[in-house]
Amino acid sequence: MNSSIRNIALAEEGRRKIEWVKKYMPILSGLEEEFKKTRPFEGVKISLSVHLEAKTAYLSKVFAAGGAKMAVTGSNPLSTQDDVAASLVADGMDIFAWYDSTPEEYDKHIEMTLAHGPNIIIDDGGDLVSALHSKLTHLIPDVWGGCEETTTGIIRLKAMERDGVLKIPMMAVNDAMCKHLFDNRYGTGQSVWDGINRTTNLIIAGKTVVIAGYGWCGKGVAMRAKGLG
Repeated sequence: MNSSIRNIALAEEGRRKIEWVKKYMPILSGLEEEFKKTRPFEGVKISLSVHLEAKTAYLSKVFAAGGAKMAVTGSNPLSTQDDVAASLVADGMDIFAWYDSTPEEYDKHIEMTLAHGPNIIIDDGGDLVSALHSKLTHLIPDVWGGCEETTTGIIRLKAMERDGVLKIPMMAVNDAMCKHLFDNRYGTGQSVWDGINRTTNLIIAGKTVVIAGYGWCGKGVAMRAKGLG
């Protein structure tokens, strides 16, 4: 096991968080039970970059239950939860992330996540694919392909494709109807205001809200702001 995290002593708290979200993710729970029996990812190496918190940690555990060898990093240093990262390490997974890492530490963790030689890349923002093509090109022949879940990441991928430098097939998850019409608009719209309300304890009604950027996420944030008054 090869990992770089903040504090393994936080593992128990992280485990409790993951167990809690598991109760409310019936589709993933069902897949986990199926994967334990069928082992569809037996021996497959997956490099995963996500906002590293309880829900995405459970996704990682589901892949591992299917036989995958996982290497996981956080796609944003400010969203990584150290207790969740510690819990995954305690379960035997390779994790390279901690909260509030420096840009240099973040880049190093990206490279470490790729260093185990992935067959599949699951990216959030395009940093894994970018590092693969710029710093770790010798790993490209072993990569079958991957997926990207964000608008930003897909923009980067399309630019690489136009320039003729993208060497692996990537699925544009964000282009799926269920992603940008549901998750981006309703999920992001709701979670942004949940975070603002919890942080500021402000009443939004009567306030003037300025939203920079008006894609599907921006539309969702605006819709929820209007609903709050």
